[in-house]
Amino acid sequence: MKILGIETSCDETAAAVVEDGLKILSNEIASQVEIHARYGGIVPEVASRQHTLSIVPIIQSAMSKAGVGWQDLDAIAVTNGPGLAGSLLTGVNTAKAISLAWNLPLIGINHLEGHIYANWLTDNKPEFPLVCLTVSGGHSDLVLMKGHGDYTLLGRTRDDAAGEAFDKAARLLELGYPGGPVIEKAAASGKATIPLPKSWIKGTNDFSFSGIKTALRRLVEEGGIINKADAAASFQSAVVEVLVGKAISVAQEYDACQILLAGGVAANKHLRQKLVNDSPLPVFIPPMILCTDNAAMIAACGYYRFQAGKTSDLSLDVIPDLKLA
Repeated sequence: MKILGIETSCDETAAAVVEDGLKILSNEIASQVEIHARYGGIVPEVASRQHTLSIVPIIQSAMSKAGVGWQDLDAIAVTNGPGLAGSLLTGVNTAKAISLAWNLPLIGINHLEGHIYANWLTDNKPEFPLVCLTVSGGHSDLVLMKGHGDYTLLGRTRDDAAGEAFDKAARLLELGYPGGPVIEKAAASGKATIPLPKSWIKGTNDFSFSGIKTALRRLVEEGGIINKADAAASFQSAVVEVLVGKAISVAQEYDACQILLAGGVAANKHLRQKLVNDSPLPVFIPPMILCTDNAAMIAACGYYRFQAGKTSDLSLDVIPDLKLA
């Protein structure tokens, strides 16, 4: 079974063809990073306009590289939330047009669920029950997964998501954009010697990263930052310690078989290494290209939804604040 995946939730225009939810036949991505870097962050209107320019060529490229035609596809999976409304509309409307033109089943996909399913596109196959730590620019969630489509939200960010915190820290330290990669690069030559607060929020599995951001801002404003590399390393270490600590604690509490890592921040090498080193449970992490926004994960998720008989109709709409659980 071959499914075309389409992803336009933020600033990547992506299309992919995946077979049986496991085999990537193509995975094409048009990034807008250079466009938004000049603004220090994503400009929603610019992002949506760029999607309209890139969506058709990127789908054609994905189909060509997969060596398939419309008649070879079994369904179309498309992200319909959460994300930027204008960006989501481009992908959803394109998918609906293709579905109507070629009489193909349409499957609306939650972007966060897609990130989780990037772990099914590796050689290791996850086993239930499992706990997934999903960390991205807009989300930091801990989810218990007892089966395909069976999610229980165990913890989430109460304010800034981990990726958002990295972006803000990078801006404070004048390191550039996007924040995650530049913080990681600067941290590589620094030492985590600057004491920054770690918010554990006792009695809950939720996260909070606004306090550490405020502490860093005060240090910058008061001239307490002498070495930017040390500041980056300290900030990264403090955020990662809480993410890893809570993920392991929750997985043990709920007798999970393993821990999955997903989302754009999952590309952070320090996070990947610390989770693997500290966890007494097996840890699955997608390769770098499947951590950031891509359409292969959407197609993979679409396969399992299609197998469960969960399809959408042409009334499918975008839901910018769509919840997973």
